Amino acid sequence: MSRDDDLTREPTREEKTREAIAEGHDADIPSNIGFIPTPADEQRRASLTSHRRASHARERASLDPEKQGKENGSAKDEEEGSQTQSESDIVWWDGDKDRQNPYNFATWKKVLNCVLVSALTFVTPLASSMFAPGVPQLMVEFGSQSRELASFLFVIACAKAPSLSSFIAFRFLSGTFGSTPITNGGGTIADMIVQEKRGAAMASFSIGPLLGPIIGPVVGGAITDALGWRWVFWIIAIISGVLSSVFFFASEETYAPVILARKTKRLQKETGNDRLRSKLDAGLSPADYFKRGILRPFKMLFFSPICIICGVYVGLAYAYLYLLFTSLTPLFMQIYHFNTVHAGLTFLGLGVGSMIGVAYFSVSSDKYMKKKAAAAKEQGIDDPAESMRPENRLPPLRIGAVLLPAGFFIYGWTAEYHTHWIAPILGTCVIGVGNLVIFMSLQMYLIDSFTIYAASALAANAVMRSIAGAFLPLAGLPMYDKLGMGWGNSLLGFIAAALIPAPWLFIKYGEHLRKKFEIKDL
Repeated sequence: MSRDDDLTREPTREEKTREAIAEGHDADIPSNIGFIPTPADEQRRASLTSHRRASHARERASLDPEKQGKENGSAKDEEEGSQTQSESDIVWWDGDKDRQNPYNFATWKKVLNCVLVSALTFVTPLASSMFAPGVPQLMVEFGSQSRELASFLFVIACAKAPSLSSFIAFRFLSGTFGSTPITNGGGTIADMIVQEKRGAAMASFSIGPLLGPIIGPVVGGAITDALGWRWVFWIIAIISGVLSSVFFFASEETYAPVILARKTKRLQKETGNDRLRSKLDAGLSPADYFKRGILRPFKMLFFSPICIICGVYVGLAYAYLYLLFTSLTPLFMQIYHFNTVHAGLTFLGLGVGSMIGVAYFSVSSDKYMKKKAAAAKEQGIDDPAESMRPENRLPPLRIGAVLLPAGFFIYGWTAEYHTHWIAPILGTCVIGVGNLVIFMSLQMYLIDSFTIYAASALAANAVMRSIAGAFLPLAGLPMYDKLGMGWGNSLLGFIAAALIPAPWLFIKYGEHLRKKFEIKDL
């Protein structure tokens, strides 16, 4: 919805769905422009309205006769104007240019909030992989030869930790709280910027999760070589501390339902009218939010084949990416005799591949969707559900499914035979392309498949990929010790190759799976 739209116009179902997805929640939870109530919500709202009217009637009945006569004299008018009376109790913005509306924030305030959110979102993924080149140095300092811990430590270290055990505890807490900007950042931007002007801001926000894990080892290698591995975390702490402090003092609430709830409480206190309610108040209790925000994704994960299959595929690709983080540094330091700085630079191959993957998907996905919509129109098919089927998002997935195993074969055997160092890096570039295309294709497929519940579907997908990304890399270095770089990466390639038919099967049978196993009570 544009800022200049008439605020009395009710947003369409599609607009509410798009806004909810942009803010990172399901459409039955209020967004800045409204929400889509479930049948249970409608029933609860009707019951609440009936209760309020009954309470008001009892108040009239308890008045003294003189006042009651006046009340009865206007009863007919009240009944006829009940809808108007109800509307007068709704708290909304004070016109199109209300400065409390996040869409109407001053430009400098929007820019500042977007920059701070994007910067914090960049730091978290940066920190997750920045330590990768310093793992060998840490293992030497603590006298550990564990290959499993070496695979795990690139995400579990803190500057002052005196032992490996404390690394695990501190880094777990760091990751837990560091996830906040990633999960809330996109919603914060969507709160302030209307959809038609959101592209540049969302692009800057997306740079963090995309390039942070790639740039991290490059910077971390230089810091480790010059100052030691502990300074990697001191620098992250300094940057995070400064950004968090600025954000704490300079930012303000951007979520319209919260702003209007505060306004409603203030007006209730000033006017004494307890019937006032926010237009974005869905009447949800904390238990309702828990059910929809926590239980719903797990329900999808257990009962929707679409969510399960997408989760397994994306989890595999995500785990492969982090497995590469554990193997690149030892490979180039031991086989190619790179120093820490140069070993960090080898991660750029993944970064370049990721950027190519994003560019390819952005162009091919929308182009194919438009092509299918035009073809449906030529055939006289006006039903959007048919012309814009979610499966139309999957053709790019076929390319990603082929490139992912191909990249591992290139990476593994060029490293096994000690070819020029650029060859395995080119292999990681191919892996980066395939990884991003798989990830983005299935993300868009889930969004189009579950529409108003898209955020829960994405959350279910995130659970599976995070678990896979945390534990599968533990087997990386021991596997390479047993099988070598050639057959070790070939094993990964063969597993990925076994999934090559998946895109074609999804395109053909995905609609059948969605309809047959549709979850009714979400």
